[in-house]
Amino acid sequence: MKSLLRLRIFLRPYARQILLAVICLLGVTTLSLVVPDIIRRVIDEGLAQGDMGMIRRAAFLILGIGILSAAFSSGQRYLSEWIAAHIGYDLRNRMYDHIQRLSFAYHDRAQAGQLISRSIEDVRSIERFMGFGLIELARLSVLLVGVVTLLFLQNLRLAGIALLPLIPLVTMTVWFGSIISRYFLEIDNNLGELSSRLQENATGAQVVRAFAREPYEIARFDAANRALYRARVTVIGQWSRVMPTTRLLAVLGTVLILWFGGSMVLRGEMTVGEVVAFNSYMVMLAMPARQLVWLVNLGGEAVAGIQRVFEILDTPRDIASPPDAVRLPPLSGQVTFREVSFRYEGDRRAPALQDISLEIAPNQIVALIGSTGSGKTTLVNLIPRFYDVSAGAVLVDGYDVRRVDLASLRRQIGIVLQTSLLFSDTVRANIAFGRPDASPEEVEAAARAAQAHEFITRLPEGYDTVIGERGLTLSGGQRQRIAIARALLMDPRILILDDSTSSVDLRTEQLIQQALDTLMQGRTTFVIAHRIATVRRADLILVLEGGRIVQRGTHARLLAEEGPYREIYELQLAGGRQTVDGGR
Repeated sequence: MKSLLRLRIFLRPYARQILLAVICLLGVTTLSLVVPDIIRRVIDEGLAQGDMGMIRRAAFLILGIGILSAAFSSGQRYLSEWIAAHIGYDLRNRMYDHIQRLSFAYHDRAQAGQLISRSIEDVRSIERFMGFGLIELARLSVLLVGVVTLLFLQNLRLAGIALLPLIPLVTMTVWFGSIISRYFLEIDNNLGELSSRLQENATGAQVVRAFAREPYEIARFDAANRALYRARVTVIGQWSRVMPTTRLLAVLGTVLILWFGGSMVLRGEMTVGEVVAFNSYMVMLAMPARQLVWLVNLGGEAVAGIQRVFEILDTPRDIASPPDAVRLPPLSGQVTFREVSFRYEGDRRAPALQDISLEIAPNQIVALIGSTGSGKTTLVNLIPRFYDVSAGAVLVDGYDVRRVDLASLRRQIGIVLQTSLLFSDTVRANIAFGRPDASPEEVEAAARAAQAHEFITRLPEGYDTVIGERGLTLSGGQRQRIAIARALLMDPRILILDDSTSSVDLRTEQLIQQALDTLMQGRTTFVIAHRIATVRRADLILVLEGGRIVQRGTHARLLAEEGPYREIYELQLAGGRQTVDGGR
């Protein structure tokens, strides 16, 4: 119940529609309670006295009640489904908005399939309950109160006898409701795991085929699917044991009315019409009573969904603009690392960065080299505040990045990654991703500067060509040049290039390097080095090992002294390669 109450914040905007739905619900229920009494009068007065006029009036009255009841029922169903659809819409938007703003640390440990499952399937279970289950439970509650009141008003003794089966029925329903939500929570978790398996396999299909691991992946999927199947079968087993019992208890009420009510008619204590009306009221309860367990089943599924949805919504946004955030003016590009240390959340190993102190002047080109895991990518990820430092501070133009408005910071930082993600949209939309208000002329100018205009114009629809998911319909070099155009269009003051010329052929590398030369002009640039040519031209080269800066200086200075930089340089020359190892 506490979980369901958490939805009230999503119900508040629709108070008027909820009130109208309640009015329709009360109208349907009230009208249905009138009909058995009309039937009683027809039997005891109309038929007994042969009053055909009364029978006709009763028939037309019941017809009118039926039409009015149908109108109320239609309004109630439409409004309840409308409210449910809007709650689902609001929940999905709230979840997506919250997920977008959660830190990289959260996404490092979260499974994409679980997020998808919670945003779609769990929200849908809440929507189903709000659209049908909740209104049916409300209708049953109102009907139960109305029927029980009328039964006791008609005959206190027979009402007590006829309602005896409700005691075990309610007891069983309460017990079932107390256990079912945890079974549905297990189902939802298994469904999320299955979604993760499917999503992971779909994105890694090429690797799976390349290593002929289809049988292994099929077995993994089957294991997750079997766990989901077993969880569902457990729920079905519980439900199948309870449901027949509720049907029997509902029928037992009618049996008791016929048995004891018939005896009362024979003794002259009740009329035939009264027994028929009495039984009609019990029949009105019979169908909802049989549905009660199913409604509790639906509610249990919704409770499990609410728990999983709010588990995400309750996750604090640890990377967010502070309440008194400073909105950054146009930056000059000065970057300062002041005794910075950083450790990834939950990582018990040595810190990823230790005691980093660094002062970068505007428009400098800084190259970072080192072995995989030395901390290069971690270091540059602190500048746009993808992560917060564990100790020390990162400053841009003297502003601590933890004290500034995030949007004003990140709009002035351009990033080109080793594997640039493109979206399933037009080429134009991908280039203008950071500046959706850019004109077609500005988009084309950025593409020309990125050496991308020529191949874009050869695409079937030019700049309006829709590229495939993650840009897989383009070559690696083409994706990189579109990513560079995207960064160029933002005109950032600080630029981060993370192995942006790796894994491409020599000709493509030359084109990309030309684009990067244009991109780096007049900007403070951090280059995670992969090609030695970029390292040579840097104003400052940082050599990282174990999260520490072990060497710093220009290319000439570092070659003149003993250390890892010269070892890497000589190793590359000996191997006939002008590259250095890259990585996080």
